[in-house]
Amino acid sequence: MAFNGTYELQSQENFEPFMKAIGLPDDLIEKGKDIKSVSEIVQNGNHFVVTVTTGPKVLRNEFTLGEEAELETLTGEKVKSVVNLEGDNKLVVKLKGVLSVTELSGDVLTNVLTVKDIVYKRISKRV
Repeated sequence: MAFNGTYELQSQENFEPFMKAIGLPDDLIEKGKDIKSVSEIVQNGNHFVVTVTTGPKVLRNEFTLGEEAELETLTGEKVKSVVNLEGDNKLVVKLKGVLSVTELSGDVLTNVLTVKDIVYKRISKRV
């Protein structure tokens, strides 16, 4: 399944507890909680460029499935990790104790981030 497209955040659950758990400062959490982020995914075979724009903050990660890449976390830290494809519609990566699973179903992109017992769920729709 092709992930190519632009997706706008429709809803999110557990934003504040998750961001606190990964160490984001309260002022950034407060600023970010009501901003609708836009994710752009460009897929060329096994190569991906994912750009997430949340207000003035732009997070851009480039990777090839199954190969180690340097990825930027939500806190701005750069870590080496491997993104894998499960089935034909799920991207899975573990970054510093955070498990990220991004699943595409039709025009809906669901991203579930888990740290310890806190689950942060983001639902975005293709625009």
